[in-house]
Amino acid sequence: MTIQTESRTALAELISLLQEIDSRWSGPEWNLHSPEDIVASHRSLMHTLETALVGYFEQDASRPDFRRIVTPSRKLTGDNSDAIYFDAPISGEHAYIIHGSMHGAAYFSLTIEEGAEDGLMASNTAGVINDQQLEIDSNGHFTVYLGGEPRDKNWLALTPGASRVTTRHYFEHEICAAKDPDLEPRIRIECLTAKHLPEPPNDASVAAGIRRVGNAVRSRTLGMPPMANGPLPPFVGLTPNEFPVPVPPGDFGLAAYDAHYSMAPFFIGPDEALVITGRWPECHFGNVCLWNRFQQTLDYRSRSVSLNRAQTPLEPDGSFRMILAHQDPGQPNWLDTEGNPFGLVFWRFFLVTGDVEAPQAQVVKLADLTN
Repeated sequence: MTIQTESRTALAELISLLQEIDSRWSGPEWNLHSPEDIVASHRSLMHTLETALVGYFEQDASRPDFRRIVTPSRKLTGDNSDAIYFDAPISGEHAYIIHGSMHGAAYFSLTIEEGAEDGLMASNTAGVINDQQLEIDSNGHFTVYLGGEPRDKNWLALTPGASRVTTRHYFEHEICAAKDPDLEPRIRIECLTAKHLPEPPNDASVAAGIRRVGNAVRSRTLGMPPMANGPLPPFVGLTPNEFPVPVPPGDFGLAAYDAHYSMAPFFIGPDEALVITGRWPECHFGNVCLWNRFQQTLDYRSRSVSLNRAQTPLEPDGSFRMILAHQDPGQPNWLDTEGNPFGLVFWRFFLVTGDVEAPQAQVVKLADLTN
């Protein structure tokens, strides 16, 4: 006889959800029509499930710890080859202290998100502080307080709906930071108002953890409409090979409030390349990276699928010229598509001063570049 528990019920719900995702999200309803698309969706689903298990199965806002959101083998929601991200659960009912280090980053920020209770995708940003606003010692170390009594510096208020804190370290090195274990920053969070020891795991807590995992997976799959079917932020374009003017994202959930973003799909034939020209704006960090349709970076461990300013040789007039192509064009600044005819190009610029120009792109024959 099967022993019935709430955890078993929650597990059955998760299994049913995965089956629904396979039948709906991994198919025509989400504009997937080829075997390659289905395979890519299943890979994305496994990455999302792993992220949900790591980040949400066991969590406690009264005893949080920072966990790395994405890695070279776990990618989702627009990861970046030059960035290392951490997050932790929080609550507006508590106060916290964070100890961290710049670790040589070109840019650091900490954002408070609302709407991320119980594993859900954050709905909006409720607070942000970056390295230009922090008091940081000569060794790059800092302390940040969240909630509690207001402080003159290194403090962010917590709204009643505060539910997640995210940290972003962005690096401009010649080697992608996300694949360099020596660049992983040390950062920790402590709740200052926790009063009781947590209870040992029990049926209710394990079931709740499984349901958080389900919420995290659902909100990042079935909860996200196909790109062309829902309202889009102003920095997102739908016309292939045509980039919108980079703009700040506002309080868009999971976005960096002090960034300028621009995103558009690329589409090139097997014998074509996309020549991208423009200028880096005055900023603290800038890069471009290639994603698949599920907003996962391509393989930056083995290929050149992103470029930051340190990696980009410039033209004599200070502009850049990048070549997005399926094979090496034999010229600088190659962005490797991995042979994918379709994908996404995403630009990030942090702490911009002055105007930001939209990069320009032109489809050409690859042979015309290599001859």
